[in-house]
Amino acid sequence: MASIILIVVYTAVVALAAFLTDLRVRHWPFTANRASKLRRFWLTLFILLSLLPVAGVFLPNSPVKFALQAAGNIWLGFYLYFGLLLLALLGLEQLVWLISRGRAANRWHGGILCVALVVALAVTGYGLVHAQNTVVKRYDIEVDKPGEDMKVVLIGDLHLSVNSRLATTKRMVELINAEQPDVVVIAGDIFTSSYKGLSHPEQYAEALRGLHSKYGVYAVYGNHDVEETLFGGFPISPVSQAFRTAQMEDFFKDCGFTVLYDQVVDINGVQLAGRVDGEKAGDGTTNRMSPEQLLAGVDRTRPVVVLEHEPKEFQALKEAGADVALAGHTHAGQVFPGNLVVPFFNENAWGYAKVHGLDTVVTAGVGYYGPPMRVGTDSEVSVVNLKFKG
Repeated sequence: MASIILIVVYTAVVALAAFLTDLRVRHWPFTANRASKLRRFWLTLFILLSLLPVAGVFLPNSPVKFALQAAGNIWLGFYLYFGLLLLALLGLEQLVWLISRGRAANRWHGGILCVALVVALAVTGYGLVHAQNTVVKRYDIEVDKPGEDMKVVLIGDLHLSVNSRLATTKRMVELINAEQPDVVVIAGDIFTSSYKGLSHPEQYAEALRGLHSKYGVYAVYGNHDVEETLFGGFPISPVSQAFRTAQMEDFFKDCGFTVLYDQVVDINGVQLAGRVDGEKAGDGTTNRMSPEQLLAGVDRTRPVVVLEHEPKEFQALKEAGADVALAGHTHAGQVFPGNLVVPFFNENAWGYAKVHGLDTVVTAGVGYYGPPMRVGTDSEVSVVNLKFKG
């Protein structure tokens, strides 16, 4: 049912954009024959491109399917901005028409379409390139408990998938190693709901094995570290069918990650608690420990750091004894205007914030979900310097 609803909504949105675009082309100052050919060409191209995300869902696993998925993700990014620009310019056209009392009507048809196309292509190109330029963000957190200062590198949301680039992963590893961290922690979503869609996973595992830190690399799973069917980035299979595969788990082991599954470990006096994802536990359920259960045995006189995928339950974590919470999931919105929207749905959507007395850091992530683009946000490695003052 979810797949049917999503496809119906997607089809309706595409049909509306095609209709509005056709109206613009229809009024271009061409001869009737040339205008007719242009309209047919544009509508055919528009329909074929719009079918890419659909083909990426229903075709059986194969290089063709994954290539169509990769192209479809880029198309969705372009279509987002093309649609927004088209609607904005059409609204502006109507406003001018009202202000001029109809005198400015029928003059902008070709210009609106050209501007929407050119700007959307430019933004898409920028977003594709910018997403590969990983930056380093730094945060200093003081904890009023005894301990040795610790440099923690937080990454998350690698979203290894059909649009991933090995060079970007290698560059991330270089940036992390240059920081000489005490420990590296990964806040989930290493994959994008599929293992088979990643080309040459052994090369990515080899690159990630190159991560160096004093006390190792620890990770938690995210809601996309399972096998499930996506349409345009939205899951269309139920949680009961979302399972983590043996191939994924073997990949994490091959990378040298220590995965924490509702567990607490001691790292040179710092108690690191890794939480199961609250949306998809990986076994077809949403079962996980509550903050009280997870932290029931910690020593509250010593530092307690919680690593989880989604930035939630901050108050409960603080009450259970946590000092610092590290998370990902939000991508900081990834593409404009998403970066303006996510703060309304998260107590901390990105960066550092003290929430309910708890120090929290949410990384924007290294990868991308859906369109392989970043506009208005950065792909980032987060360096968290923990300073203990007790």
